[in-house]
Amino acid sequence: MSNSLSKKEIEDLLPHRDPMLLIDELINIKKLTSATGIVNVKKDSFFVKGHFPGEPVMPGVLIVEAFGQAAAALTAHGIDKSVYQNKLVFLMSVEKARFRSPVLPDCRLELNIEAIRSHGRVWKYKGEAFVNGKRMADAQWSATIVDRK
Repeated sequence: MSNSLSKKEIEDLLPHRDPMLLIDELINIKKLTSATGIVNVKKDSFFVKGHFPGEPVMPGVLIVEAFGQAAAALTAHGIDKSVYQNKLVFLMSVEKARFRSPVLPDCRLELNIEAIRSHGRVWKYKGEAFVNGKRMADAQWSATIVDRK
């Protein structure tokens, strides 16, 4: 099993598509345990024009979404394909989210995520977001695997 996933491979696991697919790559994958999601925050990212004009920052809610996408890709990549087929990973709760510094366009946001525990279809994760080694945000969240309709 590969310890990295390209954007195309992530698209094969998640239903998200541009502009809402935020994860460009998943690296340092330790099966069902941890990984690093890479988000290339660009000057032409969809949120730059309106959040905030003249001084754009990546919205905190999109950092949380990126955490969730990275965790969903980690989980989908690690479980048996027959189990994950026709399933989706839905965010259930977000806890202890902290935004320490603004994430500005033209950076590489690295999301270090870890699966804390799983119970059936419910998973709990934690993550920290970094730019150039500086912690920008952190959070804990829960997600569940559900059947596609």
